Amino acid sequence: MATDYNICLGTAGWGVWHSPDAGRSWMRHRAPFPLNSRIQALVAHPTEAHTVFAGGDTGLFVSRDGGARWERVGADGGADGGANGGADGALPTIWSLTIDPVDPDILFAGTRPTAVYRSRDGGRHWEELAIGAARECSIGEAFVTSLVVDPDDHHTVWAGVEIDGVYRSRDGGDTWTHLETGLYDPDIHAVALAATSPKRLYASTARDVFVSDNLGDTWQSLEIREKWPLPYARGMAVKTDDPAVLFAGCGETTTGETGFVLRSRNFGETWDMLKLPSQPNATMWGLATHPAEPNRIVAFSLFGEVYVTEDAGASWRKIAREFGEIRAAAWVPN
Repeated sequence: MATDYNICLGTAGWGVWHSPDAGRSWMRHRAPFPLNSRIQALVAHPTEAHTVFAGGDTGLFVSRDGGARWERVGADGGADGGANGGADGALPTIWSLTIDPVDPDILFAGTRPTAVYRSRDGGRHWEELAIGAARECSIGEAFVTSLVVDPDDHHTVWAGVEIDGVYRSRDGGDTWTHLETGLYDPDIHAVALAATSPKRLYASTARDVFVSDNLGDTWQSLEIREKWPLPYARGMAVKTDDPAVLFAGCGETTTGETGFVLRSRNFGETWDMLKLPSQPNATMWGLATHPAEPNRIVAFSLFGEVYVTEDAGASWRKIAREFGEIRAAAWVPN
């Protein structure tokens, strides 16, 4: 078994768990995470191989060594933990994070209630952007579940909102457009970008997966109800070295009793249900990839199970340890 990478898990109430050896051993980090921290987002740095950011209801944190040690990110470089996130106070609960792949000092954070914030100094200071998305929805407060920056045109940014659809900025976040045409389900769970020609933008929802070949101007359903064992779509990941390959997780409902990992080799037209070593205990909530090893994927269920493939889904192993509620994952090299 490969032992040359770190796995980080963001959990609800237990902060960040870290494995330095591909999941054989684990440490739960207490400091600097306050007690009962809910970590909703983990993102690997695009140019610093060992750097990971974590965000949730207690602020923004960073590790420079693959998750072994963490520090708060704040206006003074540490102590305030981002308490000056906006001009007059802290960021709301962070639900999604992304880093500009062209200028990694620029970070975007999506929050609950719905807002998108931008930092130009690595997360030390933040400004709220005028996205104009709904703050309330049928489940209460709406929130930003996904953020994507186009690596070829880093002024183009997408935000997925639960429950208010997909928004796009073409000027680095200054102004935003609501992308509604063909997107009949606004309950956005994840957004992913494939570097095809033309580019394909995917959006997963509670009832379907949609694709756009014009950067979100219009959308088409992939009709997963006819192709998947369960129609509730969650996390997605495009294979980092092959934009035709898309991985996705699904389940019955948010807190369903089982789930599946699926793979498409043809842009979502057809799907393979991947055989896991055991039946997952809940919806397969998310998938973590890294360009350092495109065939390695870390997939996790909402209720604490973690599965890893080293061969792009052909075979999987289940991590022996189980956790509480997992909301995010990332893996980075040692």
